[in-house]
Amino acid sequence: MAPISRSTAVVLVMMAVVVAVLAAAANAQAPAPAPATSDGTSVDQGIAYVLMLVALVLTYLIHPLDASSAYKLF
Repeated sequence: MAPISRSTAVVLVMMAVVVAVLAAAANAQAPAPAPATSDGTSVDQGIAYVLMLVALVLTYLIHPLDASSAYKLF
């Protein structure tokens, strides 16, 4: 049997690398499933944040009116 040429050896090594990469990709894990649809928790949390922001703004708008009364409690 005649020895293989250098170019044939290079082609065989390149083919072996390609097969190895494809075999690793074939055994890779499947992608994760898509997340479930919203159960309303994030919507509730968003509404709570908006309400807290409204309460904070109202507090800072009303507070100067109370402070300008010079503490006339009765």
